[in-house]
Amino acid sequence: MGLRFWPLMLKELRQIRRNRRLVLSLIVPPLLIIIIFGFALNPEVTGLRLGVVDFSRSAESRELVSALGESRAFTLKGYYSSSDELGSELGKGKLDIGVVILGDFARKRARKETADVQLLLDGVNTNTAQIAGGYAALVIRSLNSRIIEAGPSAIAAAPQASAPSDPAQSAPAVPAQSAPSGLPGSSQSSGPPAVSTQMSPPDARGQMPGPPSSASNRTESVTPPPMRINSDGPKIGRASIITRIALLFNPGLQNSWFIITGTLGILLVLNGSVVSAASMIKEKEVGTIEQLLMTPATATEITMAKMGPLFLLLLGQVALGLGVGFLVFGVPVRGSLLLLLLASALCVLTGIGIGTTLATFTRSQQQAQLLSFFINPPISMLSGATYPVEGMPHWMQPVTLINPVRHFSIIARGVMLKGVGLDVLYPNLLVLLAISLLLIAISSWRFREQMG
Repeated sequence: MGLRFWPLMLKELRQIRRNRRLVLSLIVPPLLIIIIFGFALNPEVTGLRLGVVDFSRSAESRELVSALGESRAFTLKGYYSSSDELGSELGKGKLDIGVVILGDFARKRARKETADVQLLLDGVNTNTAQIAGGYAALVIRSLNSRIIEAGPSAIAAAPQASAPSDPAQSAPAVPAQSAPSGLPGSSQSSGPPAVSTQMSPPDARGQMPGPPSSASNRTESVTPPPMRINSDGPKIGRASIITRIALLFNPGLQNSWFIITGTLGILLVLNGSVVSAASMIKEKEVGTIEQLLMTPATATEITMAKMGPLFLLLLGQVALGLGVGFLVFGVPVRGSLLLLLLASALCVLTGIGIGTTLATFTRSQQQAQLLSFFINPPISMLSGATYPVEGMPHWMQPVTLINPVRHFSIIARGVMLKGVGLDVLYPNLLVLLAISLLLIAISSWRFREQMG
């Protein structure tokens, strides 16, 4: 096999060397994609546009608005005269979140009662709405903590809003006495008042609901009855739990480290499939594949010879991707580089096997490109490379187990970020090996059947 294989391999290398456009397409676009994705795919949301309707116009309401404006998450865009005007701006897409402060806000604070604040969120973009509501809840929770610490006695009301991550600490535990029976939400107590939130999405007509002005409005609040603390009563000991967070493997929470290690696998599979399919179909279109079959070389040797140069070029892409990740984003390689290169080689073979298999089912490059639209996007989106698998529906998560990019992403992150070895990553490596060998075998068999 060697006497017939190496001349064909050298022929393919010379042909690729003359095709400078192919070489550039394997170098420049992947590097740009790694850099763009590393900077652009960032789940952290900052500068959310905030609009305020302040019916109270008091020092207490200005304190709340100031607390929201001090956060990097929000940028105050202006004050509005009514909830309808605020809802109209949200509907036009000029605001991301609206805050309605009721007229009795300062009066309830002075009476040591819980004051309500309404949050208006645009639910069209669910991710942004959830993040905005979570950020606002954290800011108000922090304001409640400052109110508690400022006075000799306090009323604590933490807004129950879910957020993707909660970097803030909750209010400190203080001595407490149970609230009077029958008044879970508005009992009198001495000490600074608290603030609770109500979050309301737009209704079906696109209009935002007005501020809650009666008890019926407050019954629709997503906030449970606030906890009250009265330090004038007897001191009662209360056990507390304090969390101490230690960030392992990525202390700076650099999101680019997660994105780049996954994007590298996507590029290897997608480029391998596209380039190998185009190369095989070009031979069929110009008729040189029949000339190769007239040589003593077998169909398997011809297939392997065409895969070899592409395999070497894509391995060079791995080195470029690792270099850009380290120089631009500081992505480390804490584990075995040899293990990472082995996983990359299997990922490249998988991509080449996909492309060669596609070439056996099509007769032109246009057909191959159209067919790849049904394969490559699901591979990239259902891989967990840029989006956590845990966020997918439960019935869809098992499907990702046959995705080679998922296994490569686990290996890449384990080697580069965690520094683990083969004793931990061998199941993913074996699955990647099985997928690559299966695809190469299928593509070679299809090619022999078609050319025989």
